[in-house]
Amino acid sequence: QVLLVESGGGLVQAGGSLRLSCAASGRTFSSYSMGWFRQAPGKEREFVAAISWTGGTTYADSVKGRFTISRDNAKKTGYLQMISLKPEDTAVYYCAAPQGSYSYRGVREREGYAYWGQGTQVTVSS
Repeated sequence: QVLLVESGGGLVQAGGSLRLSCAASGRTFSSYSMGWFRQAPGKEREFVAAISWTGGTTYADSVKGRFTISRDNAKKTGYLQMISLKPEDTAVYYCAAPQGSYSYRGVREREGYAYWGQGTQVTVSS
């Protein structure tokens, strides 16, 4: 069983920064891609960023240049560094992991992931 636990959310003013963490357990972390999604009230869950097992990354256009996804395989933890935050970044942020190892297929889609964390709230005030 794969368990993902996010942390690091909170309330921040516009222009501020936060770093989210996603601690993983249950399998070999280094063999799997990882993604971050977010869901604002009344909206669908949307892709934010993903990182492959080799460190390759992809981002949603709305966060490109402001957010950075990374991973520490020794700590079995993924990160999402967010700077220059905007009120429209307010959402619950989820980390996710795919079913299969060494797969980067469909990482920008919710359907590409089998495991999800419980989410962490990020609120950006104007």
